[in-house]
Amino acid sequence: MTDAMDERRPAGELEAAVMAALWAAAAPLMPSRVQGELALGLARTTVTTILFRLYEKGIVDRTRQGRGYAYFPVQDAAGVTARRMHTELDRDTDRESVLARFVAQLDPGDEEVLRRLLEADER
Repeated sequence: MTDAMDERRPAGELEAAVMAALWAAAAPLMPSRVQGELALGLARTTVTTILFRLYEKGIVDRTRQGRGYAYFPVQDAAGVTARRMHTELDRDTDRESVLARFVAQLDPGDEEVLRRLLEADER
């Protein structure tokens, strides 16, 4: 028998799948439609919970549709990643050390992009 923890998906995987479905949609989606787009065998209530959590985080918004809500993204993929990076940075009290280690681990191409962005921001 498989342990229940082994069957759990990695943190954020379901949110990422839901966001991919919303980004691909041309209009806001009801939870049942998102469920169908995912094809992961999730219960509609699970999808609704994920959508509500994304709504509480400010990553998606919703509009009333009948008795429920249809959801749509308010941030693109880069915005969501940047938000995640800020969240992780805010968890540590020694921001300077975290940033220093992050920069030290960048590959040369990413380091150059970051340098250009910081210089452009100074102007």
